[in-house]
Amino acid sequence: MADKTQTSEPSAATRKAEEQEARSEHSADREPTADEEKAAPGGDDIEPGVADSFEEMARRGANVKGEGEVP
Repeated sequence: MADKTQTSEPSAATRKAEEQEARSEHSADREPTADEEKAAPGGDDIEPGVADSFEEMARRGANVKGEGEVP
């Protein structure tokens, strides 16, 4: 088991690598396969009312001030 009383500081090289990674452009490693495309949900797969529910919850959540507020 590790000794949790000891701490370490990242090296300058680690900090530089992390900064470069954070600023780099990210993208998918490959295009989806035909099977993945077929399995992915599309706009037609959404049940009626789900989009309306989502919009309502997004609207309510946008105005919450603090954790656990009951509207």
